[in-house]
Amino acid sequence: MSTITSEALAETTLLRFATAGSVDDGKSTLVGRLLHDSKSVLTDQLEAVARVSASRGQEAPDLALLTDGLRAEREQGITIDVAYRYFATPRRRFILADTPGHVQYTRNMVTGASTAELTVILVDARNGVVEQTRRHAAIAALLRVPHAVLAVNKMDLVDYEEAVFARIAEEFTAYATELGVPEVTAIPISALVGDNVVEPSAHMDWYGGPTVLEHLETVPVGHDLAHCHARLPVQYVIRPQSAEHPDYRGYAGQIAAGTFRVGDEVTVLPSGRTTTVTGIDLLGTPVEAAWTPQSVTLLLADDIDISRGDLLVPSKDAPATTQDVEATVCHVADQPLTVGHRVLLKHGTRTVKAVVKDIPARLTLDDLSLHPHPGRLVANDIGRVKIRTAEPLPADSYADSRRTGSFILIDPSDGTTLTAGMAGESFAAPAPVKDAAEDGGWDF
Repeated sequence: MSTITSEALAETTLLRFATAGSVDDGKSTLVGRLLHDSKSVLTDQLEAVARVSASRGQEAPDLALLTDGLRAEREQGITIDVAYRYFATPRRRFILADTPGHVQYTRNMVTGASTAELTVILVDARNGVVEQTRRHAAIAALLRVPHAVLAVNKMDLVDYEEAVFARIAEEFTAYATELGVPEVTAIPISALVGDNVVEPSAHMDWYGGPTVLEHLETVPVGHDLAHCHARLPVQYVIRPQSAEHPDYRGYAGQIAAGTFRVGDEVTVLPSGRTTTVTGIDLLGTPVEAAWTPQSVTLLLADDIDISRGDLLVPSKDAPATTQDVEATVCHVADQPLTVGHRVLLKHGTRTVKAVVKDIPARLTLDDLSLHPHPGRLVANDIGRVKIRTAEPLPADSYADSRRTGSFILIDPSDGTTLTAGMAGESFAAPAPVKDAAEDGGWDF
Protein backbone atom coordinates (compact mmCIF):
# COMPACT_ATOMS: atom_id res chain seq x y z
CA MET A 1 0.00 0.00 0.00
CA SER A 2 1.35 3.41 -0.96
CA THR A 3 1.97 5.91 1.82
CA ILE A 4 1.02 9.57 1.87
CA THR A 5 2.51 11.93 4.43
CA SER A 6 0.18 13.65 6.87
CA GLU A 7 1.37 17.04 5.61
CA ALA A 8 0.49 16.17 2.02
CA LEU A 9 -2.85 14.68 3.09
CA ALA A 10 -3.79 17.87 4.93
CA GLU A 11 -3.37 19.88 1.73
CA THR A 12 -5.64 17.67 -0.40
CA THR A 13 -9.35 18.26 -0.92
CA LEU A 14 -12.05 15.82 0.16
CA LEU A 15 -14.61 14.28 -2.20
CA ARG A 16 -17.61 12.33 -0.92
CA PHE A 17 -19.09 10.05 -3.57
CA ALA A 18 -21.50 7.15 -3.80
CA THR A 19 -21.95 4.23 -6.17
CA ALA A 20 -25.34 3.03 -7.40
CA GLY A 21 -26.79 0.69 -10.00
CA SER A 22 -28.77 -2.49 -10.51
CA VAL A 23 -28.03 -5.91 -9.05
CA ASP A 24 -24.97 -7.57 -10.63
CA ASP A 25 -23.90 -4.43 -12.48
CA GLY A 26 -20.57 -4.72 -10.67
CA LYS A 27 -20.59 -1.88 -8.15
CA SER A 28 -18.68 -3.73 -5.46
CA THR A 29 -16.22 -5.05 -8.04
CA LEU A 30 -15.64 -1.51 -9.31
CA VAL A 31 -15.02 -0.25 -5.78
CA GLY A 32 -12.68 -3.16 -5.07
CA ARG A 33 -10.80 -2.54 -8.30
CA LEU A 34 -10.58 1.17 -7.52
CA LEU A 35 -9.12 0.47 -4.08
CA HIS A 36 -6.81 -2.29 -5.34
CA ASP A 37 -5.38 -0.49 -8.37
CA SER A 38 -4.91 2.77 -6.47
CA LYS A 39 -2.91 0.79 -3.88
CA SER A 40 -5.36 1.64 -1.10
CA VAL A 41 -5.71 -1.91 0.24
CA LEU A 42 -3.61 -3.39 3.03
CA THR A 43 -1.77 -6.66 2.41
CA ASP A 44 -3.71 -8.58 5.08
CA GLN A 45 -7.00 -7.47 3.48
CA LEU A 46 -5.88 -8.81 0.10
CA GLU A 47 -4.81 -12.07 1.70
CA ALA A 48 -8.20 -12.45 3.39
CA VAL A 49 -10.01 -11.81 0.10
CA ALA A 50 -7.80 -14.36 -1.66
CA ARG A 51 -8.56 -17.00 0.98
CA VAL A 52 -12.33 -16.48 0.79
CA SER A 53 -12.25 -16.44 -3.02
CA ALA A 54 -10.26 -19.70 -3.10
CA SER A 55 -12.68 -21.36 -0.68
CA ARG A 56 -15.49 -20.52 -3.11
CA GLY A 57 -13.61 -22.08 -6.03
CA GLN A 58 -12.63 -18.81 -7.71
CA GLU A 59 -9.29 -18.71 -9.47
CA ALA A 60 -8.69 -14.97 -8.98
CA PRO A 61 -9.43 -12.83 -5.90
CA ASP A 62 -12.99 -11.48 -5.90
CA LEU A 63 -12.40 -7.76 -5.33
CA ALA A 64 -16.08 -7.24 -4.50
CA LEU A 65 -15.35 -8.84 -1.13
CA LEU A 66 -13.39 -5.72 -0.16
CA THR A 67 -16.72 -3.93 0.30
CA ASP A 68 -19.31 -6.67 0.85
CA GLY A 69 -18.61 -7.09 4.54
CA LEU A 70 -21.78 -8.70 5.87
CA ARG A 71 -21.98 -12.49 5.90
CA ALA A 72 -25.34 -12.36 4.08
CA GLU A 73 -23.74 -10.23 1.39
CA ARG A 74 -20.91 -12.69 0.86
CA GLU A 75 -23.26 -15.69 0.80
CA GLN A 76 -25.77 -14.17 -1.63
CA GLY A 77 -23.24 -12.28 -3.75
CA ILE A 78 -25.14 -9.01 -3.41
CA THR A 79 -24.71 -5.74 -1.53
CA ILE A 80 -27.30 -5.15 1.22
CA ASP A 81 -25.98 -2.41 3.48
CA VAL A 82 -24.15 0.82 2.66
CA ALA A 83 -20.40 0.14 2.90
CA TYR A 84 -18.23 3.19 3.59
CA ARG A 85 -14.60 3.20 2.54
CA TYR A 86 -11.96 5.84 3.15
CA PHE A 87 -8.93 6.16 0.90
CA ALA A 88 -6.60 8.78 -0.52
CA THR A 89 -4.33 9.51 -3.45
CA PRO A 90 -1.68 12.23 -3.60
CA ARG A 91 -4.27 14.48 -5.27
CA ARG A 92 -7.40 13.99 -3.14
CA ARG A 93 -9.00 12.26 -0.16
CA PHE A 94 -12.18 10.22 -0.63
CA ILE A 95 -15.14 8.99 1.39
CA LEU A 96 -16.91 6.36 -0.69
CA ALA A 97 -20.37 4.91 -0.05
CA ASP A 98 -21.00 1.63 -1.89
CA THR A 99 -24.82 1.40 -1.96
CA PRO A 100 -27.04 -1.61 -2.75
CA GLY A 101 -28.47 -2.20 -6.21
CA HIS A 102 -31.54 -4.27 -5.40
CA VAL A 103 -34.82 -2.32 -5.51
CA GLN A 104 -35.56 -3.56 -1.97
CA TYR A 105 -32.62 -1.51 -0.70
CA THR A 106 -33.18 1.69 -2.69
CA ARG A 107 -33.67 3.51 0.60
CA ASN A 108 -30.05 2.67 1.47
CA MET A 109 -28.97 4.54 -1.64
CA VAL A 110 -30.70 7.64 -0.25
CA THR A 111 -28.56 7.34 2.88
CA GLY A 112 -25.33 6.98 0.91
CA ALA A 113 -26.08 9.79 -1.56
CA SER A 114 -27.47 12.30 0.96
CA THR A 115 -24.02 13.76 1.66
CA ALA A 116 -22.39 12.88 -1.68
CA GLU A 117 -21.00 15.43 -4.10
CA LEU A 118 -20.79 12.86 -6.90
CA THR A 119 -22.64 9.68 -7.79
CA VAL A 120 -21.20 6.86 -9.89
CA ILE A 121 -24.14 5.07 -11.53
CA LEU A 122 -23.22 1.73 -13.09
CA VAL A 123 -24.93 0.17 -16.08
CA ASP A 124 -24.32 -3.33 -17.46
CA ALA A 125 -23.38 -2.82 -21.11
CA ARG A 126 -25.44 -5.89 -22.03
CA ASN A 127 -28.64 -4.57 -20.41
CA GLY A 128 -28.41 -0.81 -20.88
CA VAL A 129 -30.54 1.63 -18.89
CA VAL A 130 -33.09 -0.24 -16.75
CA GLU A 131 -35.71 0.85 -14.21
CA GLN A 132 -33.29 0.79 -11.28
CA THR A 133 -30.87 2.97 -13.26
CA ARG A 134 -33.63 5.54 -13.71
CA ARG A 135 -34.56 5.25 -10.03
CA HIS A 136 -31.02 5.99 -8.89
CA ALA A 137 -30.70 8.89 -11.34
CA ALA A 138 -33.94 10.35 -10.00
CA ILE A 139 -32.74 10.05 -6.40
CA ALA A 140 -29.42 11.69 -7.26
CA ALA A 141 -31.31 14.55 -8.92
CA LEU A 142 -33.69 15.00 -5.98
CA LEU A 143 -30.82 14.95 -3.51
CA ARG A 144 -29.08 17.68 -5.55
CA VAL A 145 -25.91 15.65 -6.09
CA PRO A 146 -24.00 18.05 -8.37
CA HIS A 147 -22.00 15.51 -10.42
CA ALA A 148 -22.98 12.19 -11.97
CA VAL A 149 -20.73 9.59 -13.60
CA LEU A 150 -22.29 6.97 -15.87
CA ALA A 151 -19.95 3.97 -15.74
CA VAL A 152 -20.90 1.57 -18.54
CA ASN A 153 -19.48 -1.63 -17.09
CA LYS A 154 -18.68 -5.08 -18.55
CA MET A 155 -17.56 -3.62 -21.87
CA ASP A 156 -15.42 -6.75 -22.26
CA LEU A 157 -18.62 -8.78 -22.62
CA VAL A 158 -19.80 -6.70 -25.62
CA ASP A 159 -16.43 -6.81 -27.41
CA TYR A 160 -15.66 -3.21 -26.37
CA GLU A 161 -18.08 -1.91 -29.03
CA GLU A 162 -18.18 1.89 -29.19
CA ALA A 163 -21.74 1.85 -30.59
CA VAL A 164 -23.03 0.02 -27.50
CA PHE A 165 -21.45 2.59 -25.19
CA ALA A 166 -22.67 5.54 -27.28
CA ARG A 167 -26.27 4.31 -27.30
CA ILE A 168 -26.38 3.81 -23.53
CA ALA A 169 -24.65 7.12 -22.81
CA GLU A 170 -27.08 9.01 -25.05
CA GLU A 171 -30.17 7.41 -23.49
CA PHE A 172 -29.02 7.99 -19.91
CA THR A 173 -27.86 11.57 -20.53
CA ALA A 174 -31.23 12.48 -22.06
CA TYR A 175 -33.07 11.02 -19.06
CA ALA A 176 -30.74 12.69 -16.53
CA THR A 177 -31.08 16.05 -18.28
CA GLU A 178 -34.86 15.76 -18.05
CA LEU A 179 -34.47 15.17 -14.31
CA GLY A 180 -32.28 18.26 -13.97
CA VAL A 181 -28.96 16.53 -13.27
CA PRO A 182 -26.45 19.35 -13.93
CA GLU A 183 -23.54 17.28 -15.22
CA VAL A 184 -23.10 13.75 -16.58
CA THR A 185 -19.75 12.17 -17.49
CA ALA A 186 -19.95 8.81 -19.27
CA ILE A 187 -17.00 6.37 -19.01
CA PRO A 188 -16.78 2.87 -20.60
CA ILE A 189 -15.16 0.41 -18.18
CA SER A 190 -14.58 -3.19 -17.24
CA ALA A 191 -14.28 -3.37 -13.47
CA LEU A 192 -13.35 -7.06 -13.58
CA VAL A 193 -10.19 -6.57 -15.66
CA GLY A 194 -9.55 -2.92 -14.80
CA ASP A 195 -10.26 -1.14 -18.09
CA ASN A 196 -10.54 2.66 -17.53
CA VAL A 197 -10.91 2.32 -13.76
CA VAL A 198 -7.46 3.50 -12.68
CA GLU A 199 -5.43 2.81 -15.82
CA PRO A 200 -6.54 3.63 -19.42
CA SER A 201 -7.84 0.69 -21.42
CA ALA A 202 -5.81 -0.80 -24.25
CA HIS A 203 -9.01 -2.22 -25.75
CA MET A 204 -10.93 1.05 -26.29
CA ASP A 205 -8.70 3.37 -28.28
CA TRP A 206 -11.85 5.12 -29.49
CA TYR A 207 -12.36 6.57 -25.98
CA GLY A 208 -10.27 9.62 -25.17
CA GLY A 209 -11.77 10.72 -21.85
CA PRO A 210 -10.55 10.25 -18.26
CA THR A 211 -10.50 7.05 -16.25
CA VAL A 212 -12.81 6.80 -13.27
CA LEU A 213 -10.04 7.70 -10.82
CA GLU A 214 -8.79 10.59 -12.97
CA HIS A 215 -12.27 12.07 -13.02
CA LEU A 216 -12.70 11.60 -9.25
CA GLU A 217 -9.38 13.34 -8.66
CA THR A 218 -10.12 16.34 -10.87
CA VAL A 219 -13.87 16.98 -10.67
CA PRO A 220 -14.60 20.30 -8.93
CA VAL A 221 -15.81 19.74 -5.39
CA GLY A 222 -19.37 20.99 -4.84
CA HIS A 223 -20.34 24.53 -3.98
CA ASP A 224 -18.59 26.09 -1.00
CA LEU A 225 -20.88 25.83 2.03
CA ALA A 226 -18.83 28.54 3.74
CA HIS A 227 -20.45 31.06 1.39
CA CYS A 228 -24.04 29.86 1.93
CA HIS A 229 -26.59 31.24 4.37
CA ALA A 230 -25.02 31.01 7.84
CA ARG A 231 -26.80 28.52 10.10
CA LEU A 232 -25.92 27.12 13.55
CA PRO A 233 -28.32 24.58 15.09
CA VAL A 234 -27.80 24.79 18.85
CA GLN A 235 -26.81 21.42 20.24
CA TYR A 236 -25.86 22.27 23.81
CA VAL A 237 -25.85 25.23 26.18
CA ILE A 238 -22.57 25.51 28.12
CA ARG A 239 -22.81 27.04 31.61
CA PRO A 240 -19.87 25.92 33.79
CA GLN A 241 -20.88 28.26 36.65
CA SER A 242 -17.38 27.90 38.06
CA ALA A 243 -15.35 30.39 40.04
CA GLU A 244 -13.12 30.85 37.01
CA HIS A 245 -16.06 31.46 34.63
CA PRO A 246 -18.99 32.61 36.79
CA ASP A 247 -20.91 34.34 33.97
CA TYR A 248 -19.97 32.14 31.02
CA ARG A 249 -22.88 31.12 28.80
CA GLY A 250 -22.09 29.64 25.39
CA TYR A 251 -24.17 28.03 22.67
CA ALA A 252 -22.41 25.06 21.10
CA GLY A 253 -23.04 23.25 17.84
CA GLN A 254 -21.68 22.45 14.41
CA ILE A 255 -22.05 25.22 11.84
CA ALA A 256 -24.34 23.73 9.18
CA ALA A 257 -23.56 26.36 6.55
CA GLY A 258 -21.97 29.76 6.12
CA THR A 259 -19.62 31.81 8.30
CA PHE A 260 -20.11 33.53 11.67
CA ARG A 261 -17.98 36.48 12.80
CA VAL A 262 -17.61 38.39 16.07
CA GLY A 263 -19.85 41.45 15.83
CA ASP A 264 -22.50 39.79 13.65
CA GLU A 265 -26.10 40.53 14.56
CA VAL A 266 -27.93 37.21 14.83
CA THR A 267 -31.51 36.10 15.30
CA VAL A 268 -32.63 33.15 17.40
CA LEU A 269 -35.28 31.02 15.70
CA PRO A 270 -38.08 30.24 16.15
CA SER A 271 -38.42 32.92 18.90
CA GLY A 272 -37.20 35.75 16.64
CA ARG A 273 -35.11 37.45 19.37
CA THR A 274 -32.02 39.30 18.14
CA THR A 275 -28.59 39.81 19.70
CA THR A 276 -24.91 40.19 18.76
CA VAL A 277 -22.06 37.68 18.66
CA THR A 278 -19.47 38.84 21.20
CA GLY A 279 -17.13 35.86 20.98
CA ILE A 280 -16.45 32.56 19.21
CA ASP A 281 -14.64 29.67 20.89
CA LEU A 282 -13.08 27.04 18.63
CA LEU A 283 -11.48 24.09 20.44
CA GLY A 284 -11.13 26.28 23.52
CA THR A 285 -9.44 29.12 21.61
CA PRO A 286 -11.10 32.49 20.88
CA VAL A 287 -11.33 33.24 17.14
CA GLU A 288 -12.75 36.12 15.13
CA ALA A 289 -14.59 33.95 12.61
CA ALA A 290 -15.70 30.33 12.10
CA TRP A 291 -17.31 28.49 9.21
CA THR A 292 -18.87 25.19 8.24
CA PRO A 293 -18.30 22.39 9.22
CA GLN A 294 -16.49 23.61 12.34
CA SER A 295 -17.94 22.87 15.78
CA VAL A 296 -17.90 26.05 17.85
CA THR A 297 -19.37 27.85 20.83
CA LEU A 298 -20.93 31.28 20.25
CA LEU A 299 -21.04 33.89 23.00
CA LEU A 300 -23.86 36.42 22.76
CA ALA A 301 -24.33 39.93 24.09
CA ASP A 302 -27.76 39.37 25.65
CA ASP A 303 -29.09 36.82 28.12
CA ILE A 304 -31.75 35.18 25.92
CA ASP A 305 -33.67 31.98 26.51
CA ILE A 306 -31.93 29.65 24.04
CA SER A 307 -31.93 25.86 24.19
CA ARG A 308 -31.11 22.78 22.14
CA GLY A 309 -33.06 22.82 18.88
CA ASP A 310 -32.95 26.59 18.37
CA LEU A 311 -31.27 27.95 15.23
CA LEU A 312 -28.87 30.91 15.18
CA VAL A 313 -28.86 32.82 11.87
CA PRO A 314 -27.73 36.25 10.62
CA SER A 315 -30.53 38.75 11.24
CA LYS A 316 -30.33 40.05 7.67
CA ASP A 317 -30.53 36.53 6.23
CA ALA A 318 -33.07 34.68 8.37
CA PRO A 319 -35.34 32.00 6.87
CA ALA A 320 -39.08 32.28 7.34
CA THR A 321 -40.63 30.06 10.00
CA THR A 322 -43.69 28.00 9.20
CA GLN A 323 -45.87 25.23 10.57
CA ASP A 324 -46.85 24.08 7.06
CA VAL A 325 -44.04 22.14 5.38
CA GLU A 326 -44.26 20.97 1.77
CA ALA A 327 -41.55 18.57 0.69
CA THR A 328 -40.43 15.77 -1.55
CA VAL A 329 -39.75 12.62 0.45
CA CYS A 330 -38.35 9.14 0.03
CA HIS A 331 -40.13 6.68 2.27
CA VAL A 332 -37.62 4.30 3.88
CA ALA A 333 -39.66 2.23 6.36
CA ASP A 334 -41.60 -0.98 5.81
CA GLN A 335 -44.54 0.66 7.59
CA PRO A 336 -46.48 2.81 5.05
CA LEU A 337 -46.81 6.59 5.45
CA THR A 338 -50.47 7.59 5.24
CA VAL A 339 -52.55 10.76 5.31
CA GLY A 340 -53.29 11.55 8.95
CA HIS A 341 -50.14 9.79 10.16
CA ARG A 342 -48.84 11.24 13.47
CA VAL A 343 -45.07 11.57 13.36
CA LEU A 344 -42.10 13.35 14.89
CA LEU A 345 -40.25 15.68 12.52
CA LYS A 346 -36.51 16.05 13.22
CA HIS A 347 -34.91 19.11 11.60
CA GLY A 348 -31.32 19.74 12.62
CA THR A 349 -31.23 19.46 16.40
CA ARG A 350 -34.95 20.23 16.79
CA THR A 351 -37.68 17.57 17.03
CA VAL A 352 -41.38 18.51 16.94
CA LYS A 353 -44.69 16.71 16.71
CA ALA A 354 -46.32 16.75 13.27
CA VAL A 355 -49.12 15.23 11.23
CA VAL A 356 -49.18 14.28 7.53
CA LYS A 357 -52.00 16.42 6.11
CA ASP A 358 -51.82 15.30 2.48
CA ILE A 359 -49.86 13.18 0.00
CA PRO A 360 -50.53 15.01 -3.30
CA ALA A 361 -48.52 12.72 -5.56
CA ARG A 362 -46.23 9.72 -5.96
CA LEU A 363 -43.54 9.71 -8.64
CA THR A 364 -43.53 6.88 -11.19
CA LEU A 365 -39.89 6.48 -12.11
CA ASP A 366 -40.18 4.60 -15.38
CA ASP A 367 -41.71 7.59 -17.19
CA LEU A 368 -41.52 10.36 -14.53
CA SER A 369 -45.31 10.57 -14.44
CA LEU A 370 -47.23 11.48 -11.29
CA HIS A 371 -49.76 9.26 -9.58
CA PRO A 372 -52.11 11.77 -7.90
CA HIS A 373 -53.34 11.31 -4.33
CA PRO A 374 -52.00 7.80 -3.72
CA GLY A 375 -53.17 7.98 -0.11
CA ARG A 376 -49.97 6.44 1.17
CA LEU A 377 -46.31 5.86 0.42
CA VAL A 378 -44.65 2.47 0.87
CA ALA A 379 -40.98 1.55 1.22
CA ASN A 380 -38.78 3.11 -1.50
CA ASP A 381 -41.59 5.35 -2.82
CA ILE A 382 -40.79 8.96 -3.73
CA GLY A 383 -43.61 11.42 -3.33
CA ARG A 384 -44.84 14.86 -2.30
CA VAL A 385 -46.20 15.45 1.20
CA LYS A 386 -47.78 18.29 3.14
CA ILE A 387 -47.01 18.31 6.85
CA ARG A 388 -48.38 20.41 9.72
CA THR A 389 -46.03 20.83 12.68
CA ALA A 390 -46.91 21.61 16.29
CA GLU A 391 -44.32 24.39 16.43
CA PRO A 392 -42.87 26.76 13.82
CA LEU A 393 -39.81 25.48 11.94
CA PRO A 394 -37.13 27.65 10.27
CA ALA A 395 -36.53 25.33 7.32
CA ASP A 396 -34.55 26.48 4.30
CA SER A 397 -35.35 25.21 0.84
CA TYR A 398 -33.32 22.08 0.12
CA ALA A 399 -32.18 23.75 -3.12
CA ASP A 400 -30.46 26.43 -1.01
CA SER A 401 -29.04 24.19 1.71
CA ARG A 402 -28.90 20.40 1.81
CA ARG A 403 -28.16 20.53 5.55
CA THR A 404 -30.90 22.88 6.81
CA GLY A 405 -33.40 22.03 4.08
CA SER A 406 -33.58 18.34 4.99
CA PHE A 407 -35.45 16.50 7.72
CA ILE A 408 -36.61 13.03 8.74
CA LEU A 409 -39.97 11.76 9.95
CA ILE A 410 -39.87 9.42 12.96
CA ASP A 411 -42.42 7.00 14.38
CA PRO A 412 -43.17 8.40 17.87
CA SER A 413 -43.99 4.97 19.27
CA ASP A 414 -40.64 3.26 18.68
CA GLY A 415 -38.26 5.82 17.18
CA THR A 416 -38.12 4.18 13.74
CA THR A 417 -37.06 6.46 10.89
CA LEU A 418 -39.96 6.56 8.45
CA THR A 419 -39.13 9.08 5.76
CA ALA A 420 -36.32 11.31 4.50
CA GLY A 421 -37.56 14.72 3.36
CA MET A 422 -36.34 17.67 1.30
CA ALA A 423 -38.21 20.88 2.08
CA GLY A 424 -39.52 22.78 -0.90
CA GLU A 425 -38.16 20.30 -3.45
CA SER A 426 -40.49 19.26 -6.25
CA PHE A 427 -40.06 16.85 -9.13
CA ALA A 428 -43.08 18.42 -10.83
CA ALA A 429 -46.01 20.67 -10.05
CA PRO A 430 -48.83 18.43 -8.83
CA ALA A 431 -52.40 19.30 -9.71
CA PRO A 432 -54.21 21.53 -7.18
CA VAL A 433 -55.57 19.52 -4.28
CA LYS A 434 -58.02 20.06 -1.46
CA ASP A 435 -56.82 20.04 2.12
CA ALA A 436 -56.99 16.68 3.83
CA ALA A 437 -59.81 16.19 6.30
CA GLU A 438 -59.14 17.28 9.83
CA ASP A 439 -58.58 14.46 12.31
CA GLY A 440 -58.32 14.26 16.09
CA GLY A 441 -55.15 13.89 18.16
CA TRP A 442 -52.20 16.01 17.06
CA ASP A 443 -54.27 18.62 15.22
CA PHE A 444 -52.39 21.93 15.04
